[in-house]
Amino acid sequence: MITNKQRAYLSSMANGLDAIFQVGKNSLTPELIEGIDLAIEKRELIKVSVLKNCMDDPRELAGIIAERTRSDVVRVIGKKIILYRPSKKPKIELPK
Repeated sequence: MITNKQRAYLSSMANGLDAIFQVGKNSLTPELIEGIDLAIEKRELIKVSVLKNCMDDPRELAGIIAERTRSDVVRVIGKKIILYRPSKKPKIELPK
Protein backbone atom coordinates (compact mmCIF):
# COMPACT_ATOMS: atom_id res chain seq x y z
CA MET A 1 0.00 0.00 0.00
CA ILE A 2 1.35 3.41 -0.93
CA THR A 3 1.01 6.56 1.18
CA ASN A 4 -0.48 9.87 0.03
CA LYS A 5 3.00 11.38 -0.19
CA GLN A 6 4.18 8.49 -2.37
CA ARG A 7 0.99 8.75 -4.45
CA ALA A 8 1.67 12.47 -5.09
CA TYR A 9 5.29 11.70 -6.02
CA LEU A 10 4.28 8.94 -8.46
CA SER A 11 1.53 11.12 -9.91
CA SER A 12 4.02 13.90 -10.66
CA MET A 13 6.36 11.34 -12.29
CA ALA A 14 3.49 10.09 -14.48
CA ASN A 15 2.81 13.59 -15.86
CA GLY A 16 5.36 13.08 -18.63
CA LEU A 17 4.20 9.57 -19.50
CA ASP A 18 1.98 8.68 -22.43
CA ALA A 19 -0.73 6.05 -22.05
CA ILE A 20 0.66 2.76 -23.36
CA PHE A 21 -2.63 0.86 -23.22
CA GLN A 22 -6.15 1.77 -24.24
CA VAL A 23 -9.35 0.20 -22.94
CA GLY A 24 -11.98 0.27 -25.69
CA LYS A 25 -15.45 -1.12 -26.29
CA ASN A 26 -14.30 -4.69 -25.52
CA SER A 27 -13.40 -3.46 -22.01
CA LEU A 28 -10.90 -5.66 -20.14
CA THR A 29 -9.80 -8.74 -22.03
CA PRO A 30 -7.42 -11.35 -20.54
CA GLU A 31 -4.86 -10.32 -23.20
CA LEU A 32 -5.07 -6.67 -22.14
CA ILE A 33 -4.63 -7.54 -18.47
CA GLU A 34 -1.64 -9.74 -19.34
CA GLY A 35 -0.06 -6.96 -21.40
CA ILE A 36 -0.58 -4.42 -18.61
CA ASP A 37 0.92 -6.87 -16.08
CA LEU A 38 4.06 -7.33 -18.22
CA ALA A 39 4.40 -3.57 -18.78
CA ILE A 40 4.09 -2.80 -15.05
CA GLU A 41 6.78 -5.39 -14.27
CA LYS A 42 9.11 -3.73 -16.76
CA ARG A 43 8.30 -0.05 -16.15
CA GLU A 44 6.77 0.01 -12.62
CA LEU A 45 4.68 3.11 -13.45
CA ILE A 46 2.27 3.14 -16.40
CA LYS A 47 -0.67 5.10 -17.71
CA VAL A 48 -3.77 3.48 -19.22
CA SER A 49 -6.33 5.41 -21.26
CA VAL A 50 -10.05 4.58 -21.28
CA LEU A 51 -11.54 5.40 -24.69
CA LYS A 52 -14.88 7.16 -25.17
CA ASN A 53 -16.45 4.00 -26.65
CA CYS A 54 -15.82 2.08 -23.40
CA MET A 55 -18.99 2.17 -21.31
CA ASP A 56 -17.29 1.15 -18.04
CA ASP A 57 -16.41 3.59 -15.27
CA PRO A 58 -12.64 4.36 -15.26
CA ARG A 59 -12.50 4.09 -11.44
CA GLU A 60 -14.05 0.62 -11.51
CA LEU A 61 -11.70 -0.45 -14.31
CA ALA A 62 -8.72 0.86 -12.31
CA GLY A 63 -9.75 -1.24 -9.32
CA ILE A 64 -10.18 -4.38 -11.42
CA ILE A 65 -6.84 -3.90 -13.24
CA ALA A 66 -5.03 -3.22 -9.94
CA GLU A 67 -6.53 -6.34 -8.37
CA ARG A 68 -5.65 -8.59 -11.31
CA THR A 69 -2.10 -7.23 -11.71
CA ARG A 70 -1.43 -6.86 -7.96
CA SER A 71 -0.60 -3.17 -8.48
CA ASP A 72 -1.64 0.09 -6.82
CA VAL A 73 -3.91 2.69 -8.40
CA VAL A 74 -1.93 5.92 -8.10
CA ARG A 75 -4.69 8.12 -9.50
CA VAL A 76 -7.62 8.18 -11.90
CA ILE A 77 -7.94 11.50 -13.71
CA GLY A 78 -10.87 11.63 -16.10
CA LYS A 79 -10.30 8.69 -18.43
CA LYS A 80 -6.62 8.17 -17.54
CA ILE A 81 -5.53 5.53 -15.02
CA ILE A 82 -2.07 5.61 -13.41
CA LEU A 83 -0.83 2.30 -11.97
CA TYR A 84 2.28 1.43 -9.95
CA ARG A 85 3.92 -1.78 -8.80
CA PRO A 86 7.56 -2.12 -7.79
CA SER A 87 9.41 -4.66 -9.92
CA LYS A 88 11.78 -7.30 -8.57
CA LYS A 89 14.61 -4.82 -9.16
CA PRO A 90 12.94 -1.48 -8.35
CA LYS A 91 13.97 1.52 -10.45
CA ILE A 92 11.74 4.07 -8.74
CA GLU A 93 12.70 5.07 -5.21
CA LEU A 94 9.66 6.19 -3.25
CA PRO A 95 9.85 8.85 -0.52
CA LYS A 96 9.29 7.44 2.97
